[in-house]
Amino acid sequence: MGVFGRLNKWVVVMIDRQAKFHIGQIVRHRFFPFRGVIFDADPTFNNTEEWWQSIPEEIRPRKEQPYYHLLAENAESEYVAYVSEQNLLEDESGDPVRHSEVAKMFGPLHDGTYTLKGELAH
Repeated sequence: MGVFGRLNKWVVVMIDRQAKFHIGQIVRHRFFPFRGVIFDADPTFNNTEEWWQSIPEEIRPRKEQPYYHLLAENAESEYVAYVSEQNLLEDESGDPVRHSEVAKMFGPLHDGTYTLKGELAH
């Protein structure tokens, strides 16, 4: 399922859960030096067991929580990240995300949140 098809699934599934973050919000990682804008979410872990096991046990997150897909950036690069809710914090810098895909998915930044472009919000 593509990124945009997943958005509708996220809205329906997340209604019953209290997600701390939302699509378009800029967040940063609690431990690692990267930040990004949320473009999708899963109500619980939805990646491979191998990926989950590759995370050091002392910082490995629980599976039973929302996981967010980010258009992420650090000082050196841009990439897509998959991060548990417990490892995210609201980014309060007010700075835009420089990831090259942001302009394809989102409109302007307002008060730390991007709005989905019209055709993607339906």
